[in-house]
Amino acid sequence: MSVKEFLKSRVFWKQFGLAMVIGVGIILVLIIWLNIYTRHGQARPTPEIRGLSIREAEHVIRKNRMKLQIIDSVYTTIVPRGCIAEQMPLPGHRVKKGRTIKATINAFNPEMVAVPDLVGLPRRQALSIIETAGLQAGQLNYVPDLTVDFVLKQTIHGREVSPGDSVQKGMVVDLVLGRGLSSQRTSLPRLMGCSLDQARNEILGASLNLGAYVFDTTVLTNEDSLNAFVYKQNPEYHRDASVQLGSAVYIWLTTDSLKIPTDVISTDTIIPDSESGPPETDPALLQ
Repeated sequence: MSVKEFLKSRVFWKQFGLAMVIGVGIILVLIIWLNIYTRHGQARPTPEIRGLSIREAEHVIRKNRMKLQIIDSVYTTIVPRGCIAEQMPLPGHRVKKGRTIKATINAFNPEMVAVPDLVGLPRRQALSIIETAGLQAGQLNYVPDLTVDFVLKQTIHGREVSPGDSVQKGMVVDLVLGRGLSSQRTSLPRLMGCSLDQARNEILGASLNLGAYVFDTTVLTNEDSLNAFVYKQNPEYHRDASVQLGSAVYIWLTTDSLKIPTDVISTDTIIPDSESGPPETDPALLQ
């Protein structure tokens, strides 16, 4: 039988049809299996477990047909000890049933760090070392001395600490510095448009102290406080303005860009995005 006759034969078309049916059947089975395996269309939002104890978090996760995995621990004051501090994916992120939610818990014991040796160092270097050591720079207290802007003492809660002392990570270290034997003065920084952290760094960098800071009524949430920027400072900034070393600078913050006076807005005034999320907890209006 020739090839042409075979292609026209009943046997060929019968086998061809059978092969097509089998092929289509295999494809349908694969599609159904993939839908079951990947749980197509069964995504659900990740529950909020931050702030919950491990037992409470496990109950919530099981209720949502997911799995919980503790991957790390940190020490923070945001949530109670032993509770969930961070989670991944974040709450509201849509995931499939059976997804593992990775969580970081707040350690039961705070992380301890060694106090660095700051005595004799210039202020800028001391501030940098404090941050690198996992501590926070606090007040700059100036006293008459032969040196100017060099560290004479380092204290925590008013108590002098020695290099190598073990303290809780994040503790505030106050510095006692020399201001010379005369009334040394420093230039006043321009803080308009700065965030709170930027303003604090600028103030400390100018050998000054951050006094009270006040959020206006536009700041309603923690996220608002992060987005807020300085619209007023006291003493006011002037090109030739100077104050004594260690003086306090007071600032007012907002998320409303219209509060920045038009006569001080320039190309180097950066105003952060004022968009914020839904209300959560009110920050302190006066620190």
